[in-house]
Amino acid sequence: MDIAAKLAILADAAKYDASCASSGTSKRHSAPVRGGPARGLGSTEGAGICHSYAPDGRCISLLKVLLTNACAFDCLYCVNRASSNVPRARFSVQEVVDLTLDFYRRNYIEGLFLSSGVIRSPDYTMEHVVRVAKSLRLDHGFKGYIHLKTIPDASPELISEAGLYADRLSINVELPDEASLRRLAPEKDGRSVRRAMAGLRGRIEEAKVERRAPRFAPAGQSTQMIVGADAADDRAILKTSSTLYAGYQLRRVYYSAFSPIPDSSAALPLKPAPLMREHRLYQADWLMRFYGFSVDEITEGGGMLDLAMDPKLAWALRNRHFFPLDVQRASREELMRVPGLGRTTVDRILSSRRFRAVRSADLARIRVSLGKVAPFLRLADHRPSIALLESERLVERLVPRPRQLALAL
Repeated sequence: MDIAAKLAILADAAKYDASCASSGTSKRHSAPVRGGPARGLGSTEGAGICHSYAPDGRCISLLKVLLTNACAFDCLYCVNRASSNVPRARFSVQEVVDLTLDFYRRNYIEGLFLSSGVIRSPDYTMEHVVRVAKSLRLDHGFKGYIHLKTIPDASPELISEAGLYADRLSINVELPDEASLRRLAPEKDGRSVRRAMAGLRGRIEEAKVERRAPRFAPAGQSTQMIVGADAADDRAILKTSSTLYAGYQLRRVYYSAFSPIPDSSAALPLKPAPLMREHRLYQADWLMRFYGFSVDEITEGGGMLDLAMDPKLAWALRNRHFFPLDVQRASREELMRVPGLGRTTVDRILSSRRFRAVRSADLARIRVSLGKVAPFLRLADHRPSIALLESERLVERLVPRPRQLALAL
């Protein structure tokens, strides 16, 4: 099989892995010093890294491939499972290295995301994945971004070596519920995944504390959960995410809506999970990490997030007694709970109100949608209608019409 045919198969097979982003790494570049020779190849700065995203939020600036889509495991939800009837291919280590360098020189990419099916054994697979990153770094002086998917059952020594050459490492937990993982992926062990995560956290923290320690996965670790392959509701998914963030200092949890695969098992749903559900989980995840919301607050309306409105607005409509807020007196934490206000906007409001009373024109100047925030804020020139705030007409005013929502779904 020629390289183009392999690439077609293995790049397509990698599309199901959502845990691929290049934020958070250290700045490196290969620019010469004072007219001297170039110091390697590639960069984690400038255009290309984390600047281009697909509509669903996936980073598209990396060469994203599998080393092979052949796999000894038979996870029922995976199109590359051992029993799946799909074309198989496998790259050599040198082929992945050459592809990465060639795509970089053509200015198509700024880095590499490499995952793999499990071939022969976890250690055998992980050894080949590490060899790709090691060759790029040491043999070619590649300073671009590298994200490696690690194999949980691989030896700690191999995973530690991977962190010396990769910017980010990821280990997928796959499903939020241990019982579901045992049922749908019997060869995988959730405890093994968490042990590997704990080991990575320890190595990452050591590298940060010890100044002379070698760099180790400076962009941290991430994971992915499949949404809709089992019966877990959004509350269960978010609780698992919250535990992972707190316990393993993950940089990101990615959510991937389940999509039916050819010749799928009867244990799997017949219909795909709505992409809007995946989107709402990302919004809820953002609220947990950056806006001070707890899982219980986000899901107090039920186990499933409302597909018709974002979770911040849904919380506000369930807690109307919290509003309206006086923009001159409210704390930063309180303002962060106003639908339509983001972190940067809140900081600008706090800065502005130190010198004068905030008016509608001031919010318009910093591009705040007055229609969204007007029911929830008191301004120097605006007093919201309490009757509107308490009425059902507020939902009609703030939530998209069903036809528009259907298009979004």
